[in-house]
Amino acid sequence: MRIPHKRALLLLALLGLGACSLAPAYQPPLPAMPAHYSDAHGDWLPAQPADRVPAHWWQRYADPRLDSLQQQLERANPTLAAAVAHYDAARAAAREIAAARAPQAGLSAQALRQRQSDDRPLRGSDQPDIYDSDTLALGLNLDLDLWGRLRNLAAAGQAEARATGDDLAAARLSLQGELTHQYLALRGLDQQAAILGQSLDAYAQALRMTQARYDNGIASELDLARAEHQLDDARAQRDEVIGQRRLLEHAIAELLGEDAARFGIAPDVALPALPQVPAELPSTLLQRRPDIAAAERRLYAANAGIGVARAAWLPDLDLGALVGGQSAGSGNLLGAGNRIWALGPLASLPLLDGGRRHAAERGARAEFDEASAHYKATVLRALREVEDPLGQLRDLQAEAIDQDRATHAAEHARDLAETSYRNGAVSYLDVISAQTAALQARLHSQALQTRRLQASAQLLVALGGDWHAG
Repeated sequence: MRIPHKRALLLLALLGLGACSLAPAYQPPLPAMPAHYSDAHGDWLPAQPADRVPAHWWQRYADPRLDSLQQQLERANPTLAAAVAHYDAARAAAREIAAARAPQAGLSAQALRQRQSDDRPLRGSDQPDIYDSDTLALGLNLDLDLWGRLRNLAAAGQAEARATGDDLAAARLSLQGELTHQYLALRGLDQQAAILGQSLDAYAQALRMTQARYDNGIASELDLARAEHQLDDARAQRDEVIGQRRLLEHAIAELLGEDAARFGIAPDVALPALPQVPAELPSTLLQRRPDIAAAERRLYAANAGIGVARAAWLPDLDLGALVGGQSAGSGNLLGAGNRIWALGPLASLPLLDGGRRHAAERGARAEFDEASAHYKATVLRALREVEDPLGQLRDLQAEAIDQDRATHAAEHARDLAETSYRNGAVSYLDVISAQTAALQARLHSQALQTRRLQASAQLLVALGGDWHAG
């Protein structure tokens, strides 16, 4: 099979055109960025996919139970399992698209016994009515991809697969953040239950004292009723806390793929220590956020889609080859006299399509504009999600300082009221008011501790899992 010299040169030239691409030069749009976070220092740099979501970021809280729950989340959460399967499907789809650029080969065989029509055009008088037709052929085909259609399809598929991987990382990070948030809330309720338990002991002792004073005619029945009400109200508050804790246990069980009715976490009044947030938070930390990476990669895929739509306007050229044998049912099918072969290009160009290609190109450009807007929105949302917990941590710190002073003052007032009541200087209503104020101040202080911990976890998630650039 000999190919003329000029034809070979032509084929080489066509293959050289395969380096062409009609996709626009890619440049991700950047929204207007602040020079630094309003509650931290550090210059802004454009966010680019970094694929560096830190593992085990929750270990900053040094809580072994939280660590074990996070490991169970990784193994058993059904939402995460679905995201893993979706990522595997996206990678397979990308490989399927990329395979179109490789040479395609197929083997065909047929052994037919057939009859031809008496009125078949150009039929010779000596041709039989019934005959055998056997064919065995190996076909090869290569799309020369002169205008980069297949390359852009493959690039878009690969970008979409990587974006799906970023979706998986974002889902994992979100679920880890949700579990951490709920776990910290549960430990906060454990502390509140402990505070209420201590108050119940004090209120029960006060009720016994008031009962004794009432029996001796020193205290009034109103004082006794107030003491009973205070004790019962504290019990109701503890029951409320226990109910809220049970709901949190159920929510955590769902995250872990557990049956809520059989799942439980033992109470523990030890609240994790608040991690120290660095004074400077460079905005480059956003580069590790998987949602930003996913949005940028989908923008790249949409840009490649414009190249695919543009290539539809130009001729599609395939290089085909066939080699095999054909016989009429006798002789060696692959013998020299029965061999068949073919080699050459096949060009196609639709001329009239009712505006289909024009609509496809407009649609591709619209998809790029949509992806561009989504990318900008994702970056701006990421900035807000960092700013929110930063500001919250600053405000909660100031509030906690003030609340600690208020708690100390309320406890001192309670002690003074109890002493004064035993000395007959104040009424029991003053004691009730002071004790209630002290309890609420302690509960408020504890709630601020929990909120600060949750804000720190929210900041870690917003920064892609850590607040250090290393």
